[in-house]
Amino acid sequence: MAVIHRATITPTKQELVAGWLPTQPWAVGLAEPTAVGSYRVDDRDGEVGVECLLLRAGESFVHLPLSYRAAPLDGAEDHLITTMEHSVLGPRWVYDGCADPVAVQELLAVTLTGGEEAPLEIEEAGRIVERRPPTVQVRGSGSLDAGSVPRIDGVSLRSLGATARVSAADYELTVARLIGAEEIAGDATLFAVWPGGDAVVVGVTGA
Repeated sequence: MAVIHRATITPTKQELVAGWLPTQPWAVGLAEPTAVGSYRVDDRDGEVGVECLLLRAGESFVHLPLSYRAAPLDGAEDHLITTMEHSVLGPRWVYDGCADPVAVQELLAVTLTGGEEAPLEIEEAGRIVERRPPTVQVRGSGSLDAGSVPRIDGVSLRSLGATARVSAADYELTVARLIGAEEIAGDATLFAVWPGGDAVVVGVTGA
C-alpha cells in the first residue's frame, strides 16, 4: 500500500523531469515531456518512496523510475536528480531509481513474483481520505514466492542506448528509458498498461 500525502512539493515533478531529462544522452532531442501517469511499488521497510513516472515527449514515451528518500543515499551522488521540499515530510532526496538498491529491489520483486502496482491511499491530517486508482497498471510475469527474492545491498548501473542495465545480486534488469525504442525481454518481465498504450518496461534475467 502506497500512502500519498496531500502536500505541496518544490520543485514539482514536472519541473524535476524538465531539468533532468536534457542532461541524459538517451533523451537528446526529445520534445518537452508531459505527464501520462505513474505507478508505485512498495518498499517492504516503508522508508523509501518508489514511483515510476510515464511521460509523453512528442511521439516518444519516457519511463522514469524515481526514489524519494529522507536522507542522502551514500555513494549515489552522481545519480541524485534533485532535492525536493515536501510540505508534510520535509526535505526529500530524489534519485534515479535505477541506481537505488531499494527501488531496484522492489522492481525486481514485483517482476519475479507476478506482483502488481501498489494501491494508492491519500492521507490528509493523519487520516486516509481517499483510495485512488493507479494511472498506470503493471503486472510481473514471474511466479517466485516473495521470500525467495534476495535482498539487494548494492547495484551497478550502466546505460545502453534507450535502456538502463542494472546488475543486482545474481540478476540483471533491463529497464526501458524510452518505451518501444528497444525490445525489453527476460526470464521474467514487467508489463505496463496505461490509457491508450501498453509495453514491457522491465526485463529480468537470471530468474
